[in-house]
Amino acid sequence: MGTKDVKPTRSELIELKKKIKLSQSGHKLLKMKRDGLILEFFEILNKAKGVRNELDDAYDNATEKIGIAEAVEGRMVIKSTALALKDGPEISLESHNIMGVVVPKIEASSVHKTINKRGYGILGTSSYIDETVDSYEILVDKIILAAEIETTMKRLLEDIEKTKRRVNALEFKVIPEMQEAMDFIRFRLDEMERENTFRLKRIKA
Repeated sequence: MGTKDVKPTRSELIELKKKIKLSQSGHKLLKMKRDGLILEFFEILNKAKGVRNELDDAYDNATEKIGIAEAVEGRMVIKSTALALKDGPEISLESHNIMGVVVPKIEASSVHKTINKRGYGILGTSSYIDETVDSYEILVDKIILAAEIETTMKRLLEDIEKTKRRVNALEFKVIPEMQEAMDFIRFRLDEMERENTFRLKRIKA
């Protein structure tokens, strides 16, 4: 808002006062939202660190188990066991709201099953196969949880950045420009009043 575009009238001054008050109120709310989102982000970040470590451990364990099973039982046995497994879990993607940010909530039927619900014959497999299947089910569970948490973090970060830009725009551009325009109007009104007073004095003289 440049001062040359401002009408130096009392009605414009009143309108600017209202706009400044509204902008200051919006600025305060946006700062509260930004700070709240940052707190939420760091809370989820701590959880994400734990999940990421668990995911890495689960991956290492699953890789080790399948290596042992393949060495003992052979690749064909592992492939036939995999084909005999029942359908995978059903995944449903829902959402919930964190301070106006819509984040995913992944619901999945339990991946980690008991041995008798896996669909392959218990008697026809060794403990190496059972341990491999078990380790991969745990790995998939961790992947689903990590996907939810990391997507939530990404969405929160995006909204934090967007809110920060809006806070800065109000604080360093919008509000100062309106205050500058308001000061200009006050100055012009005072100037006009002095000119009128001087004119009246000359008429009286």
